[in-house]
Amino acid sequence: FEGGLIMPVSVRIPTPLRTLTKGADEVKVEGKNIKEIIESLEANYKGIKERICDNDGQIRRFVNFYLNDEDIRFIDNINTPVKDGDHISIVPAIAGGN
Repeated sequence: FEGGLIMPVSVRIPTPLRTLTKGADEVKVEGKNIKEIIESLEANYKGIKERICDNDGQIRRFVNFYLNDEDIRFIDNINTPVKDGDHISIVPAIAGGN
């Protein structure tokens, strides 16, 4: 991995957000970390960022991001690095509880 080349990663899009990705359940975007991935998603699919991030650019409480099945909140949150071949899943939390 040289020259700071940015590789595309796959992002699984949950059903409620697929209206923004023209129905695609998985898209490929580029970025070195989750924050850049979100920016790439927004560049390609206008309006998606406000659905997954709050006004401070942090991921909303009821949205979970998984990097290869690991919750990024337990890694480095939006600064979690991603690499070629990684899979990211955006999972809306099920409403309920307090």
